[in-house]
Amino acid sequence: MDLRGCSPAPALDPPAPLNPSTRGPRTPGLRRTERGPDRSYRGTFRSPRPSPKSGQADGTSEESLHLDIQKLREKKDMLDKEISQLISEGYRVDELEDHIGRLHEYNDIKDVGQMLLGKLAVIRGVTTKELYPEFGLDMND
Repeated sequence: MDLRGCSPAPALDPPAPLNPSTRGPRTPGLRRTERGPDRSYRGTFRSPRPSPKSGQADGTSEESLHLDIQKLREKKDMLDKEISQLISEGYRVDELEDHIGRLHEYNDIKDVGQMLLGKLAVIRGVTTKELYPEFGLDMND
């Protein structure tokens, strides 16, 4: 049968551009959505704080700022009272920093121990849980 008079089958995708895409090789017919200017995620920055409505007076937004400032001052006063109470109970900031440092060191050592138990469990073909009694460890450690 002679196919010279028939038109070619329609292409699923437009021809590949002359400069190759940075996304890798294209597979014809597998694009799900067309790319376009509306699909761009590189738009201008939009503030998460809502802008005042066109009919809204500037006094309302200024009033809300003053309320925010007042709430922050109240929170600061509450935290200052808590700090004063802790200091009066005998807590010191340098003790707290030392305690936090020791907790970090403990966690680092515990992580190394867990890693070693894991490697030993793999070598022996058992679970780490099965190794805890052998080393006198509690499951809650």
